[in-house]
Amino acid sequence: MGLKKIKDQVKSIVEKTFKNPNELYKNSPPSSSSSQSFTMSSSSQPFLFPLTQSTVLPDPSSFFAPHLLSNPLPTNSFFQNFVLKNGDQPEFIHPYIIKSALSSLTLCYPSQSRNPAFNYQNFIADLTVSVLNNPNPNAPHVISSYDDLSVTLDLPSSNLRFFLVKGSPFITCSVMENVSVLISTIHAILECYPNGNRTKYTVKLNNGQTWVLYASSPIDLSHDESAIRTGVFSGIIRIACLPNSDQTCLDRFSSCYPVSGNVVFSQPFCLEYKWEKKGWGDLLMLAHPLHLQLLSAADCAVTVLEGFKYNSIDGELVGVVGDSWILKSDPVSVTWHSIKGVKEEACSEIIDALNKDVASLDSNGIATTSSYFYGKLIARAARLALIAEEVCHLDVIPAIRKFLKDTVEPWLEGTFEANGFFYESKWGGIVSKQGASDSGADFGFGVYNDHHFHIGHFLYAIAVLAKIDPIWGRKYRPQAYALMADFMNLSRRSNSKYARLRCFDLWKLHSWAGGLTEFADGRNQESTSEAVNAYYSAALMGLAYGDTHLVAIGSTLSALEIHAAQTWWHVKEGSTLYGEEFTKNNRVVGVLWSNKRDSSLWFAPPEWKECRLGIQVLPILPITELLFSDVQFVKQLVEWTLPALAREGVGEGWKGFVYTLEAIYDKVGALHKTRNLTGFDDGNSLSNLLWWIHSRDDEVGGCDRGNKFCWFRHYSH
Repeated sequence: MGLKKIKDQVKSIVEKTFKNPNELYKNSPPSSSSSQSFTMSSSSQPFLFPLTQSTVLPDPSSFFAPHLLSNPLPTNSFFQNFVLKNGDQPEFIHPYIIKSALSSLTLCYPSQSRNPAFNYQNFIADLTVSVLNNPNPNAPHVISSYDDLSVTLDLPSSNLRFFLVKGSPFITCSVMENVSVLISTIHAILECYPNGNRTKYTVKLNNGQTWVLYASSPIDLSHDESAIRTGVFSGIIRIACLPNSDQTCLDRFSSCYPVSGNVVFSQPFCLEYKWEKKGWGDLLMLAHPLHLQLLSAADCAVTVLEGFKYNSIDGELVGVVGDSWILKSDPVSVTWHSIKGVKEEACSEIIDALNKDVASLDSNGIATTSSYFYGKLIARAARLALIAEEVCHLDVIPAIRKFLKDTVEPWLEGTFEANGFFYESKWGGIVSKQGASDSGADFGFGVYNDHHFHIGHFLYAIAVLAKIDPIWGRKYRPQAYALMADFMNLSRRSNSKYARLRCFDLWKLHSWAGGLTEFADGRNQESTSEAVNAYYSAALMGLAYGDTHLVAIGSTLSALEIHAAQTWWHVKEGSTLYGEEFTKNNRVVGVLWSNKRDSSLWFAPPEWKECRLGIQVLPILPITELLFSDVQFVKQLVEWTLPALAREGVGEGWKGFVYTLEAIYDKVGALHKTRNLTGFDDGNSLSNLLWWIHSRDDEVGGCDRGNKFCWFRHYSH
C-alpha cells in the first residue's frame, strides 16, 4: 500500500474520531465538553493506584474557593504562585506581571534586563489596586474560578474581583460593592486627567509610562504624587498600559472584556480558543509569536492589528480582534520506527550492538529506585525492541519482553517495595512512594514536579510492551491509562480524578515542570525533548491500543511542544528575540522560566554546553528528527557545543547526544566518533545511536528539513 493511501486513511480515521469522539467512550459517560476525557478501563470507574496521604503537599484550601476543592486542582498552572505559601509571589499573565498581597493587586508592565548569561523581566510595582478603609487588609485572596486561559482572583475584604485573562491588554476589575478604590504607585504621578464624561482617565508617570483607566460609569478621581483615589463606586474598572502614544485602539475596545477562556480540541493539530466576554463591541486580545505563526485567519473571523504591540520576554505581543481563534499546526508523524528506514548494509553493525545491549539487560541488577532514572532505563530497553523490529532481528525480542515485564509490572502492581505509584486526593494525582514523604525525592515528583518527564518514560516502555505483547497490554491497560491521564486528562467533569492537562499551558503552547514549588520567576521547564517524548509516548500507546483519539491528542501536543521548543528554546544566529548579547553567547536556552531565560541548567553551569544540548535532545527517538528539522540551526548548535567537549571530565553519554545532532548533516563524521565512545547515557545505548545515524540521509535534503513537519506513515508494523 502506498504512503499517500495510508496517510489518507489514517487522517480520515483520526479526523472522524475528533468529529465523533464519543465513539471511543461507549463504556464511560460522555463528557459535557467536546474535549473528551480518556477511557481508563472497560468499566465506568477508572483505575486508581493505591491511596496515600502526602505529608509534604501544601494545603490548597488556603486560596481556592471551597466549591473548587472537591475537584482535582492545577499543579503547574500559569497562576500557581498565587496558591502557594503566602500567595504573594508574582506571575506573568501576558502582558503584565501580577502580584497579589495584603488585599491588593499589583500590576507591572515589565522592562527587560539582558546579558550574555540570562534575560529576565523586572518586576516593579507600577500600579497597586486596593480599597480605602479595608476592614481586614491582611485577608488572603481567593481563587474563585479558573480555566484554560484565565483565573478569577477575588479580594473578599476589598469587594474586588479581578478577571485575569492571558493575553488581555487590560486588567479588568469588578468592584462588587460601593467602595472607594485606591491606586498607588512607586513612581511619581505627573498627570491624571479625565475625558469629557469621566469614564476614562489618562495617568502619566515619571518613568515614562502612560496608563489608561476606563470605568463602566462616570467616576471621580483625585490624586497626589503617588496615589489615586476614587469616589464611592461599583461597576467595572479596566486598566491598561499604553504601549505607544496612540490611545485610539484601547479606546475602541475598552467596553468588551473577557471573563474566562477555554480551549477546544476540535480536530487533529488544531486548537480553538473561545472566550466568554461581557460588555459590548469586539474583543481585543494579544498574540505571542507562535500564536501568529499558527493563527488560521481563514478559519476564524479575526483581525490582526500589526501596529498594536506590547513587549515581552516571549517576543512582541500583537493585537488580535475576535471572539475566538483557530490555531493550526503542521501535522507530526508518530511512528514506531525511523521515518526513512535503515539501509540493509548497515543492519549488521546495529545487530551486533543489539546482541550486546540485550545481553546486558538484568532486571535484578537495577540499582536505582528513582522514578525518573528507572523510567529512563526501561524506556532504553523498549527502544531496543523497536530497533530489533526495524532491522529484522527478532530473536532478541523475547529477552527484551521478559526484561520489560519484570521491570514494569512491579510499578503497575504496587509490588516494587522501594518505590511505586500512589494516588493522593488533596490535589488529585499520582505521587511516588518516596515523594509522598520527601519533597526532594524523585526530583520533586511528590510535589508534582516533572510528571510528564517521569511518566513519559514509563509510557514509552508500556506502549512498546503492549505492542509486542498485546495480551499483556490488555491486562495492564487500566494502569497504563491511569498513568497517562495524570498529565493528559482532558476532562472538565467534576468526577474526574486528575487535573486537566497537568503540565501543558494551552496559551504558551508548551509544558511547565515546576509543580507545587513557589518560584519568584514563575513556572519553568528545562527539557523540551522529554516533554515531546511524553506526548509522543502517549500517542504510541494510542497506536498500541488502537485508540485513535489518544493518537491524535498525543500527536497534537507533540507538534505544539516542538513548535514551542523551536520558537523559545532554540536560539538561532541572528535572532532578535533575546537580544544581541544573549543570542551571541547561546544557541539553546538552559531553563526557560515565565519571567527569565537562563543559560544555566538545574544540574550544570552554562559552560557545560554539551549538557545543555543533551537535555534538549534526550531521549533519541524517531520524533527527534522533527524536533531538529532545521538543519542550519542544528549545525550552528553543534558547532557552538563541540569546543566544550575538550573540557576535562566531559561525560561520554553527553558526547553521544552531540554526535546525534552532528549526524543530521555529517553522517560519516558522527559515525566515526560514535564508534569510539566508551559509555552512554543511562537512557541511551550504542544500538540506539547506530540506529539513529544509519537512518539519517546520506545527503541533507527533503521536505522535513525546514521548520515544517511532514506526515509520513502513521501505523504500527
